[in-house]
Amino acid sequence: MTILYCTLVVAVPASGKIISSSSEQFTLRHEAISKLPLEDLWKILIEPAKWWAADHTYSGNSNNLSLELKPGGLWQEIWDDGSVKHGEVIYVKHQEQLRLNAPFGPLQEKAVIDVWTITLTPHQEGTMIVFDEVVTGSGISKLDELAPAVDYVKNEAITRLSLVKK
Repeated sequence: MTILYCTLVVAVPASGKIISSSSEQFTLRHEAISKLPLEDLWKILIEPAKWWAADHTYSGNSNNLSLELKPGGLWQEIWDDGSVKHGEVIYVKHQEQLRLNAPFGPLQEKAVIDVWTITLTPHQEGTMIVFDEVVTGSGISKLDELAPAVDYVKNEAITRLSLVKK
């Protein structure tokens, strides 16, 4: 009798968690590794249409997304009958870090500040990606109730970014 053994290897491209949350704030951190070299991944990062999920756009089409890479530049979405400012660039260090004030989706109507920092560093397997996000608002914002949904969306985003091929 011959016994065959099979090992299943499952890649977990991203990890993330809610560091803290309350009605007035939450902090998230997500990490992933891309097989792409840093220079190539940076070029993809700054074109959100290449990696942001259409399900998390107002128009239903990621191709309507754009990013102007300078302080005051916008991460925006423009389509035939509407437009939205998703975020504003507040810091850029070329091929290393991008920081935005970016209260996406339901966070906009909560009048919060959402500082989202995306950091890329070289890694032996390609590039390490880190999303750090700090959201603050008033107690009536009930941010602890929104934290799991934002965590889900950002985990999906970092996973998509990490899996993009050239």
